[in-house]
Amino acid sequence: MQYHYDGFHPGDPSVKPQAKAADFDRSAVDVLIIGCGPAGLTLAAQLAQFSDISTRIVERKSGPLEMGQADGIACRSMEMFEAFGFADRVKKEAYWVNETCFWRPAQDGGIARADRIKDVEDDLSEMPHTILSQARVHDFFLEEMAKAPSRLTPDYDLELDGLHIENGGTHPVMAQLRGLNGAADEVVRAKYVVGCDGARSAVRKAMGLRLEGQSARQLWGVMDVLAITDFPDIRLKCAIQSADAGSMLIIPREGGTMVRLYIELDALKDDERAADRNVTSDMLIQRAGAILSPYRFEVKEVVWCSAYEIGQRVSARFDNLGGVLISGDDPHVFIAGDACHTHSPKAGQGMNVSMADTFNLGWKLAAVLRGQAPSALLKSYSEERQAKAQELIDFDRDMAKLFSSKDRKSSDEATFQAYFQKHGRYTAGVETRYDPSLVIARGCDQSLAAGLPVGARFHSGPVIRLADAKPMQLGHVVRADGRWRVILFAPEGDTGVADGAVADACEALSTGPITKVTTGGADRDAVIDLRAVFQQGHRQLDLGMMPAALRPSKGRLGLTDYEKIFCADHSGAGDVFDMRGIDRQRGAMVLVRPDQFVTGVYSLSNHAGLSAFLDQVLLPAPSLP
Repeated sequence: MQYHYDGFHPGDPSVKPQAKAADFDRSAVDVLIIGCGPAGLTLAAQLAQFSDISTRIVERKSGPLEMGQADGIACRSMEMFEAFGFADRVKKEAYWVNETCFWRPAQDGGIARADRIKDVEDDLSEMPHTILSQARVHDFFLEEMAKAPSRLTPDYDLELDGLHIENGGTHPVMAQLRGLNGAADEVVRAKYVVGCDGARSAVRKAMGLRLEGQSARQLWGVMDVLAITDFPDIRLKCAIQSADAGSMLIIPREGGTMVRLYIELDALKDDERAADRNVTSDMLIQRAGAILSPYRFEVKEVVWCSAYEIGQRVSARFDNLGGVLISGDDPHVFIAGDACHTHSPKAGQGMNVSMADTFNLGWKLAAVLRGQAPSALLKSYSEERQAKAQELIDFDRDMAKLFSSKDRKSSDEATFQAYFQKHGRYTAGVETRYDPSLVIARGCDQSLAAGLPVGARFHSGPVIRLADAKPMQLGHVVRADGRWRVILFAPEGDTGVADGAVADACEALSTGPITKVTTGGADRDAVIDLRAVFQQGHRQLDLGMMPAALRPSKGRLGLTDYEKIFCADHSGAGDVFDMRGIDRQRGAMVLVRPDQFVTGVYSLSNHAGLSAFLDQVLLPAPSLP
């Protein structure tokens, strides 16, 4: 955390100075978000960081979520939480999923443990796979919003009652909001509207879109319980397949005592829905006991229970282009989260994919609204996220079918376990890789950084910060602040001195694209944040000999930013050059976009290639009079 650049201020440094424009016209906003679920709050927390963007978020419920159904937090989501600043709080409260056990029918009856594996493979992420109530995740986002410059808070008891577009004005989208529980009706005009309002999304319906797909006709029950049992793996994630009582997934919850059980029930008939079965907690407890037999399972309290039907559905588009809401060449209405895709809850994807949707959209909206990028950038949201949602749903369908299959042979059980292990990479959120586009470069030299694939999330690694010898994760410099990062990995022998590859790259970039996109008077890293990593140990380098571009003066007082330069960690934590396949002889120049995805990999001398890419996605800063 960095602060004091504009002078000393006492108190909590995480509370940003309040923007002067916090009291904006609430009937005409830049962005209107419908829904306070994970997708809506992720977007709101990101936009709240920008004092020059007016945002409202409305919710039909009367207050914040108190008990959420989602609980699984993927490693990738934890990386995102780090960008917002609350990953450590989640790690402290959450259950950590360290291992997964597989139980199968025993030869002499009952069940027996077949295998026990690490839940997250080594070096998949620096973050753990965790379990924590969705309500607590909401709390953390709400706190970040309240501390942001805009002091953004949700408006409850409001639901969308109508949506249409009037082209030609500065705020073309008109939303009619119906007040609930005594709240007044409102009409809000917005430049952009984002529907994060769940599977029955009113925004999606107004766009003329629907969720397409089918149900597997398989009924499952889910419940959170406090129980006494002699089942030995009750505090481990378990996939259990019994001989004739069905299958069950055990997910331990935070707090050391509660567990969540996903319990296979009977298949639904063609004309049946989950609600027709009138599934009760007693039915679920009885089935869980049968699956765990001969182990004792005595439920002391049922915290929550429900029944659901497995189904995978996705919308054809995630924006209004080509639909009934016509807004010209560029989209002005978007949907995210359950509003545009649904899948099996056993995979733990609902909350994670929803947050990933709006983490993708948030920085793009901010860049367009702040005049940093052309409006065509917004088309890439649906292009990127719809393709990934469809890919995940296809895999989730196969996984759900395997989990519920009957009459398994030993070969089928092995296939199930192999799928489960691969599914772990999907549920970790690290399999996502975007195709080349306006925001993912083509023709990069991937051999320079083999472990940082273009289009995939930036895979962090351990480094030592040069100025203060602090061990840290390199990826944690990528905050949810809308900035691009250029990370220079120095070639062997380069110490940052003049005429070296790093110094030359710093000179070319600081006088070229960085100057081109940075408004006069703004900090030099306001749009593009330039950093460097050297191969030497931190005691072998001289901070004073580093390029000025890596030691920029910032803020009202012109203080030096000492936190741009890093070294490989030689203490045994791992060398980032080896871990991420950086070419030691040539080094590499890695471009990372604001949502932590690798946009391009270039040679340190290919300043022109990187500049040409940035020219297509970033607009020149306006000239001052």
